[in-house]
Amino acid sequence: QLQASGGGLVQPGGSLRISCAASEFTLDYYAIGWFRQAPGKEREGISCIGSKDGRTYYAESVKGRFTISRANAKDTVYLQMNELKPDDTAIYYCATPLERLCTYGMSYWGEGTLVTVSS
Repeated sequence: QLQASGGGLVQPGGSLRISCAASEFTLDYYAIGWFRQAPGKEREGISCIGSKDGRTYYAESVKGRFTISRANAKDTVYLQMNELKPDDTAIYYCATPLERLCTYGMSYWGEGTLVTVSS
């Protein structure tokens, strides 16, 4: 099971780091993606990190503000979010294609964590 955690309330311009962990398999073997869904909007893919090649990908909406990384010793994937905006408010999910590259479609999803950006 995948589980995203670390969400909360943050002021505009602030930072937050959310985490993705798994309880039944080893994350560092697979590509891991971050997605978000805001109320009334479609789910948006925002970032991914490969396992085989270590490549990272970002949506234009978060490029330069968000950073995806792995902590293999902790078997955790992080999403560091800086310069947060109210438009970043959403439930954030992590997912994996159970493959090593981000080019595959996601097939395994975890529970999300709510991030609210508001003053």
